[in-house]
Amino acid sequence: MAQQRTGRHQPSKTYADPNIGFAWLRLFGAITVVIDHSSPLVHPERLTIFPANWEASPGYVVLMAFFGMSGFQISDSWERDPSWWRFAGRRLLRIMPPLLVVVFFTTFVIGPLFTTMSAGEYWSDLQTWRYLVGTSLLFLLQHLLPGVFVDNPYPWSVNGSLWTLPMEFVGYVVVLVLGLLVAAGVTRLLVFAVLAGLLVLDTMYQATFGFQGDAGSLLQVPIGSLVSFLVPFVLGVIAHQFRDRIPLRPVIALGLLATWIALHWTPADRYVLPLMATYGAIVLAHRWPRRLEVDGRWFFGSYGMYIWAFPVQQLIILAGVRDQWVLMALAVPAAYLCGVLSWCLVEAPTQRGLRKYFVTPRRVEPDTIEFRPVAAPAAAQRRPPSMARSDRRR
Repeated sequence: MAQQRTGRHQPSKTYADPNIGFAWLRLFGAITVVIDHSSPLVHPERLTIFPANWEASPGYVVLMAFFGMSGFQISDSWERDPSWWRFAGRRLLRIMPPLLVVVFFTTFVIGPLFTTMSAGEYWSDLQTWRYLVGTSLLFLLQHLLPGVFVDNPYPWSVNGSLWTLPMEFVGYVVVLVLGLLVAAGVTRLLVFAVLAGLLVLDTMYQATFGFQGDAGSLLQVPIGSLVSFLVPFVLGVIAHQFRDRIPLRPVIALGLLATWIALHWTPADRYVLPLMATYGAIVLAHRWPRRLEVDGRWFFGSYGMYIWAFPVQQLIILAGVRDQWVLMALAVPAAYLCGVLSWCLVEAPTQRGLRKYFVTPRRVEPDTIEFRPVAAPAAAQRRPPSMARSDRRR
């Protein structure tokens, strides 16, 4: 299919713009993370909602898919406008405003209302300001606010979901560096060398969903987990860079899923999982039903849902909920509402207001009679290009 081979939106009566599919998959992924977190938040001796002998976590599989999708979409963003400063500006504009809102709200509203300390002790505690500044800077991420959620079954983090955001940012840097090197004349096959290096490091560090790897940390970012998540990210970059040669077929995705299940309890799991999650997510996005192209406010809020869900769950637990199923039933709609509000009140407005400073310059076409382009129909002129819409979400 042309849509599959180019990675660009082609009009289709059957399939939606792939970026609509990516947005839906991210929303379902965020819901899965909320569900998976519900078990350890009330039963901290558990790591996931799955039985321990399964040695698997649906949230971890989803994170692999998240990073694979990001690699694909961020690579597309760079290809459409290979300007380092506009690329960096768009990435910061996408990730930072919602993050700052949740960090400031957590510090200045949730913290003072629910800390076990007095107001004076809370505001005079250095950790309060470490949380505010360090978490806002991503790479100095903090997990504790003084006296907040200390009586919950899981007192070790106010917002544990934020730990993957610095890794996502490192992925952006990888795309930027690779893009600049290719623009300077280095072969794009370099991406395979990067993938090979990551696989070697991943084999050494052995990070899993329950272990951050034997590699220490880069500031506050666990290197083992960083490497593990960069593997699917780079696979996503490869899928985009070589999309004209990689068929996107559901039968292959199902075959990879079956292979992962069969090899899950073997050392090969480490290598099959990111490939299965990345390829499967990209295939699903390109096969997303067109009838699900509904108002974007209902499914663009996955990022907001992801970063708000953990404190929402901690607040529900603080109110007395100790059953994981009740927690799920309450947290999923509450976190989803936070995601919708984040999109409508923070993300979409900041994109509209600030993105104009990172607009790609128009190419000047030769003004000749023979090759002057025919004006598009009025309806098409009023509708912005689909990929431009998608980049506001990425």
